[in-house]
Amino acid sequence: MKIGFWLFMLVMALLIPAIMIAFGAVCKKNPPQKINSWYGYRTSRSMASQEAWDFAHQVCGRIWRRCGIVMLPVSVLLLLPVFGRDVAVVGIWACVLVTVQCVVLFATIFPVERALKENFDQYGHRIEKTTNGNEE
Repeated sequence: MKIGFWLFMLVMALLIPAIMIAFGAVCKKNPPQKINSWYGYRTSRSMASQEAWDFAHQVCGRIWRRCGIVMLPVSVLLLLPVFGRDVAVVGIWACVLVTVQCVVLFATIFPVERALKENFDQYGHRIEKTTNGNEE
């Protein structure tokens, strides 16, 4: 029972990184074609224009993929110390791990929004930059 539960929790803990890798690849290469309110990276800045929408999905996809690739083996390594331990210990350990994974998942909003702010104004128009990095 203990090993079976550990395996179940391992699979559950690997879902978030696996989803980040898969959706990251999809968003980067094939973002939702049109701006919509149903799915995709939906913030007011990303939905301001089609160009901002596509840019946000490329950035978000790249970040999600990288984070997922890092979190996948780290998640396995973090669950190894509780292999064969009591169900309660494994459950608590896995819940903490999944909580941290969710924090990482939601924290990706900050670099995506920063990239959008650096490249687009609030109306979705691309900001033209001069060679020295200042706006024109």
